[in-house]
Amino acid sequence: MLDVEFAQISDMGRVRTNNEDSIDCFLPRNEAEVRSHGWLFVLADGVGGQQRGEVASRVAVESMVAGFSSAPSAEPHTSLLSRLVQSANTDVYETGQSATAAPGEPSGKMATTVVACALRHASAVVAHAGDSRCYLIRQGVASQLTRDHTLVAEQVRLGVLSKEDAATSLNRHVLTRSLGTNLFVSPDTRLVEIAPADILLQCSDGLHGALSDSEIARIVGSTPNLSEAASRLVEAANHSDGGDNVALQLMRVRSVERMGMYRGRPYKLY
Repeated sequence: MLDVEFAQISDMGRVRTNNEDSIDCFLPRNEAEVRSHGWLFVLADGVGGQQRGEVASRVAVESMVAGFSSAPSAEPHTSLLSRLVQSANTDVYETGQSATAAPGEPSGKMATTVVACALRHASAVVAHAGDSRCYLIRQGVASQLTRDHTLVAEQVRLGVLSKEDAATSLNRHVLTRSLGTNLFVSPDTRLVEIAPADILLQCSDGLHGALSDSEIARIVGSTPNLSEAASRLVEAANHSDGGDNVALQLMRVRSVERMGMYRGRPYKLY
């Protein structure tokens, strides 16, 4: 049976006076829910400069966790997460439209990134909008499972900007996709097979903007205790930068359950 251990942390950083990052998870309560629903981990980073980013991130996270817990049994995670991201987008958008603006701020402005990872049997499904990331850390190497929805990331993919120039560009935080900006959003989803000892990491740009992928993998790989690893990552990010909130979730796969399908019904593979 799939077994997962996890740690999560959200830190204000050294400069900000409020924390616009939100994290939450759904944990199965028994073996039946392990097989019918699995685990869900969600992280959101409220967009800086928009009204009440911390509200937007919290609404997105709460919407997705609530939707996951009430989802039909064994609904495919690929379609479920896409549906939940759209529902969370609607919730953030409507919350923004009904919010009272602070003096000098335009009304109806509320946005957030989101990244979510659902685990069941022997697979993980990741869905995201924005530049919050999910990594798979396997045998000491961190592989990015998401692609940043930012202006500079699009320019890098098109070959008009180098990765080195993108890292210092003034436009590196300009998002091309986020929740709450428009009534509809198109999240990217990805399914990956997981194995025992794999570690999945979700984080806001306060972490991946301060540390390289190799630094993240080194810290996680050298710290067996996930809670200690999470604290060390935050400490390293604050030491390197500290100018942004830092949120992260670490999930280590202890065991998996290989499943097959026969005439539309799942069965366990031995």
